[in-house]
Amino acid sequence: MMRGAPARAWSPGSCPRALPRRVTQRDGPGPRLPGCRPGPQSWAGGVAGVSVDLILFPLDTIKTRLQSPQGFTKAGGFRGIYAGVPSAAIGSFPNAAAFFITYEYTKFLLRTDSSSYLVPVTHMLAASAGEVVACLIRVPSEVVKQRAQVSAASGTFHIFSNILYQEGIQGLYRGYKSTVLREIPFSLVQFPLWEALKALWSRKQDHVVDSWQSAVCGAFAGGFAAAVTTPLDVAKTRIMLAKVGSHTASGNVLSALLEVWKTQGISGLFAGVIPRMAAISLGGFIFLGAYDQTRSLLF
Repeated sequence: MMRGAPARAWSPGSCPRALPRRVTQRDGPGPRLPGCRPGPQSWAGGVAGVSVDLILFPLDTIKTRLQSPQGFTKAGGFRGIYAGVPSAAIGSFPNAAAFFITYEYTKFLLRTDSSSYLVPVTHMLAASAGEVVACLIRVPSEVVKQRAQVSAASGTFHIFSNILYQEGIQGLYRGYKSTVLREIPFSLVQFPLWEALKALWSRKQDHVVDSWQSAVCGAFAGGFAAAVTTPLDVAKTRIMLAKVGSHTASGNVLSALLEVWKTQGISGLFAGVIPRMAAISLGGFIFLGAYDQTRSLLF
């Protein structure tokens, strides 16, 4: 994604539509400027999000079952690996769109000089803000999806209704804090690394990266971020799947991590790391590549 406004002049109420090919990473079409509609960010992010979630759903199911308290086999093994996909499909587009609108707009508000050492900090803050907003949509979808993944015999709507009946709206937001605590460190690693790799590649070839190059950078950044944040992902999964009224269900991330450590050790904290890395690396390739490609077509 590009940072800052294009170098050429613009006027309120009008949006820059095209840029010369030979530009730096920070000269590209970043967030919409005042008077511009945020449509490209929302559509690009939404299309990318749906693409990833549906294509890589089986890997996500395997990861969830590996991390579940009952173990992989009892959680369903390789059976019904598309259980919960309706929840993912419904939440994917608005979730991804909300993230990228917030991410791009925050970058615009915090824009710094292209040579400033604060540029990585800008990306970190923008990504964190994007995650906080996106999790308002992501968490209810994630709670229903994960419970369906480990209870393949129960339909998505049945699980959704059961959560509302037993826990109310707050049940849909169980694990919000743990999800934010997982996503912010993830984004603090992934997005600055993605932007830095794109900037480096752009300088090497003397023009802005193509969509496939952006996708390669995204795959590497996503896989690395996935590996280092797996323990937080395990804690989030345990909290969302915990029985109503249990200590884990209270949402204490540290407590959930300690419980896993005591019962399963380091292997438990990194349960599902391989499918998580595979899914997010492939997801980074598809998601960030599709995002840049869709946005380039819309601008």
